[in-house]
Amino acid sequence: MTLMSDAPRRLQSYACGAWVSGTGKGQVLADASTGAPVAVIDAAGLDTAAMLAYGRETGGKALRAMTYHQRAGLLKELAKHLMEVKEEFYALSSATGATRTDGWVDIEGGIGTLFAYSSIGRRQLPNTRLLIDGEPEVLSKDGSFAGQHILSPLEGVAVHINAYNFPCWGMLEKLAPTWLAGMPAIVKPASQTAYLTELMVRRIIDSGLLPEGALQLVSGSVGSMLDHVTAQDVVTFTGSASTGRMLRSHPEIIANSVRFTMEADSLNASVLGPDAVPGTEEFDLFVREVVREMTVKSGQKCTAIRRVIVPEALSEAVIKAIGEKLAKTTIGDPRAEGVRMGPLASLSQREEVRGRVKDLCREAELAYGTPDAVDPIAGDPDKGAFQSPVLLYCGRPLDAAILHSVEAFGPVATVMPYRSTDEAIELAARGEGSLVSSVFTNDGDFAREAVLGLAPWHGRVLIGNRTTAKSSTGHGSPLPQMIHGGPGRAGGGEEMGGLRGVHHYLQRTAVQGSPDMLTAVAGKWVRGSATRTGNVHPFRKSLAELEIGDTLVTGTRTVTLEDIEHFAEFTGDTFYAHMDEAAAKANPFFEGRVAHGYYIVSAAAGLFVQPDPGPVLANYGVDALRFLTPVYPGDTLQVSLTCKEINPREGADYGEVRWDTTVTNQRSEVVAQYDVLTMVAKVWPMAA
Repeated sequence: MTLMSDAPRRLQSYACGAWVSGTGKGQVLADASTGAPVAVIDAAGLDTAAMLAYGRETGGKALRAMTYHQRAGLLKELAKHLMEVKEEFYALSSATGATRTDGWVDIEGGIGTLFAYSSIGRRQLPNTRLLIDGEPEVLSKDGSFAGQHILSPLEGVAVHINAYNFPCWGMLEKLAPTWLAGMPAIVKPASQTAYLTELMVRRIIDSGLLPEGALQLVSGSVGSMLDHVTAQDVVTFTGSASTGRMLRSHPEIIANSVRFTMEADSLNASVLGPDAVPGTEEFDLFVREVVREMTVKSGQKCTAIRRVIVPEALSEAVIKAIGEKLAKTTIGDPRAEGVRMGPLASLSQREEVRGRVKDLCREAELAYGTPDAVDPIAGDPDKGAFQSPVLLYCGRPLDAAILHSVEAFGPVATVMPYRSTDEAIELAARGEGSLVSSVFTNDGDFAREAVLGLAPWHGRVLIGNRTTAKSSTGHGSPLPQMIHGGPGRAGGGEEMGGLRGVHHYLQRTAVQGSPDMLTAVAGKWVRGSATRTGNVHPFRKSLAELEIGDTLVTGTRTVTLEDIEHFAEFTGDTFYAHMDEAAAKANPFFEGRVAHGYYIVSAAAGLFVQPDPGPVLANYGVDALRFLTPVYPGDTLQVSLTCKEINPREGADYGEVRWDTTVTNQRSEVVAQYDVLTMVAKVWPMAA
């Protein structure tokens, strides 16, 4: 294509700390509604090997030098900055064919993922640069040899190759866990909508919040980048299964066992329960959800409902109800008043969808819509990539093959009847692995059987009913806290899912050694390692003074029958084992009346607490409480309290301290074991 003198802006890549232009002729990207040129994309001449090296050496080192709380704070500040300039993204998003609602899912949904991972990092992770995975394992009889699993950031770059349908969210939902884990990233958006991704990356770089090298952008072909990946790098891909398989089989990815996550084609299903007949809230919710998934983003969602699985007797009612709602869907340029569904991303995409509809019609009949004709209320019907919604019906779906293997990536769905729960599950499974399925029912028995059958074939299952009608985010909305991905055809990968998404960019390592060495490495006291006692009560020490291993061995307290009876009367806990000698002796675990477990915890607190005002501000919990040996009247209790873990809060004047607490009796038998959690001032006295 010959570019005119008034040609649209050429997109740039951000590589090795600078914005650079491609050296080739480039490809013109058109407005999805009008066909007018929007941008030219070209990455010819880009040194992808240098980009990987720059990310590893510059971005990776900077991110790994930060703690998890510092990286979480970075995500929050970046999200706030992007929210301030979001209207720029909305203005350009309309060129992709997105309505304001579509843009909200993409733009603010993506920014919301940054906020969510910031919160996850601050609430669920310590303010450290190393994560502990599980409890220590004792590997020798005398306890002198132990093991601890740790998680540390990979020292490579995460290469994110994204799809065209979510140019903002598709990038940010991957960047959030990547950065929180401490890895830099290179983003390669799909060409059709890369101009919106490029704008958002520009605003991210302009913010100055990210360490240099933490984010780079390829505007155009990924070129030879995968030729240079190593075992420390990660590659993620969202797009067609055929392209994903090609990338996954790249020689360097295979040779170096590069972590590769794929999200691909997905013939998602929604199942209507037999109880959800016309007139029920579940029926109405189901119809509304099918229509929404067909029309939001013009059906260009990897989670959209493609197969509508309904009880045979309800097929006609479902088709009628869906058709009536689709008839109210106005199609056109999303910038025009009254438009509810915009065009597909490009004319080539429209031709692809229409071709797939023809394939599907070999096994299904047209129930609603005009596949090859559209009359938009605004926009050019020829130059714009407008597509009418299409609803198909297949009366014998178990005999079909194309319907369970071909995806029309647009506003297209097929109604399929079932005669039993097992048949509904089998139809959903015929998709050979999907990102999500949904079940609309108010029958708990049907929901249980459906979920048990659907779960092996789906990454997520949503149950919709009247209870969640107002609160549910719906079938097609992946959430940061829940995994996004699916088995089989869907790619076999997982993204997000809270900390699960972060772990994808971390290396799990088993460290073995003495308890002292494990404590030194992990920064968390391991039972059997050295302790320190002194004249100063540990509760009198601020975070600036407290050290891992600081220990208090308390005085003793002898338990009496009067103590047990008083505790029972005071609390109302008159369980027979505490009050009835004969009944307690009949219990195979006891020799007679025993002290309450919570009396033991309370008595232990009385032994180790230092009552004066001081650095310990509050007790906010107890973890892993276990009662190991019964306590009888006449037994004597003693407590060993050891500073186990110190977690200073970023930007606060306090931190959290975890105390290993062991209660023993006069025979040195462990009576109870647990962790006490306290908030402790960083300095004392605290500033007014």
